[in-house]
Amino acid sequence: MTPTTGRRPLIGVSTYLESSTRWGVWELPAALLPAGYPQLVQRAGGIAAMLPPDAPAHAAATVARLDGVVIAGGPDVDPSRYGAERDPRTGPPAEARDAWELALIEAALTSGTPLLGICRGMQLLNVALGGTLVQHIDGHARTPGAFGHHTVKPVPGTRYEDAVPEETSVPTYHHQAVDRLGRGLLASAYATDGTVEAVETEDADAGWVLGVQWHPEMGEDTRVMESLVAAAFSPSGA
Repeated sequence: MTPTTGRRPLIGVSTYLESSTRWGVWELPAALLPAGYPQLVQRAGGIAAMLPPDAPAHAAATVARLDGVVIAGGPDVDPSRYGAERDPRTGPPAEARDAWELALIEAALTSGTPLLGICRGMQLLNVALGGTLVQHIDGHARTPGAFGHHTVKPVPGTRYEDAVPEETSVPTYHHQAVDRLGRGLLASAYATDGTVEAVETEDADAGWVLGVQWHPEMGEDTRVMESLVAAAFSPSGA
């Protein structure tokens, strides 16, 4: 549970920047984010701030004004970011978003600002720390445009287990996954097929850092986000 003070921490959430989006009579470029993300932050006791792609040089100053950072789900990470050839099933690159979110991750890690990566966000965290990705797996996104569910089991003694100690069924939609873990990361949850479903920093002194492969914003369980919000109340992020 989050502390019951009057102050609500400010949690920045990365967003899409789309070249053409239609609403009403308008068709214009738009910075957008599925409503589940800010609603999850709010339900967990935080204030949500949208962070559309910006110049990477601005990331450190942006993170300095936040109490926590969420890297949201979205398109596939460009395989060139982890030295791989593009698989034909990998989606088109999102160069501006990759660059901006990698800069946000670096700034959060450097400053000790609590950091949560969701789906793509977990994969990008792994890549930021020198890890690699499996570019295609089957069974984790069965129906286009529809979230599935599968069971995730926590690893004992991890930050994720502290937040969610039991096996849970989680909303999932992805076709890529962690392959080689990045520097200083450990796996803290697995799917029944062995897919890494959560990662976190090994060093507790590095601050609160967690990535989850599923989409908590599409479910009712707020405990992962509550854990981030609670860490955001602490000056050390611990």
